[in-house]
Amino acid sequence: QVQLVESGGGSVQAGESLTLSCAASGRTISRYRMGWFRQAPGKERAFVGSIFWGTGRSYVDESVKGRFSISRDNAQNTMYLQMNSLKPEDTGVYYCTSGSSASSWNMWGQGTQVTVSS
Repeated sequence: QVQLVESGGGSVQAGESLTLSCAASGRTISRYRMGWFRQAPGKERAFVGSIFWGTGRSYVDESVKGRFSISRDNAQNTMYLQMNSLKPEDTGVYYCTSGSSASSWNMWGQGTQVTVSS
């Protein structure tokens, strides 16, 4: 079982940056990959990016490519989402997730709110 706790959300102005953290605890075998999703008001949860825990190889969605990046710290069991040049459309609740395979997301964090004002 993996437990996930997000932190780092807040309210910022457009163009500013935020770094979200996701602290993971539990069995590393259940953490083949980790990812970030976000849910804007009135919209479905959408994929932001993911990282393979073992290799550190990461991907981000085209909608945030060039502005967002994902990294992880093995020693701290923590994944990060660095968000630069934030836009109002980046507003939403950001969720951390982990998956035990390439085809499933098994655990979710509680989410952290990010609000970007123009």
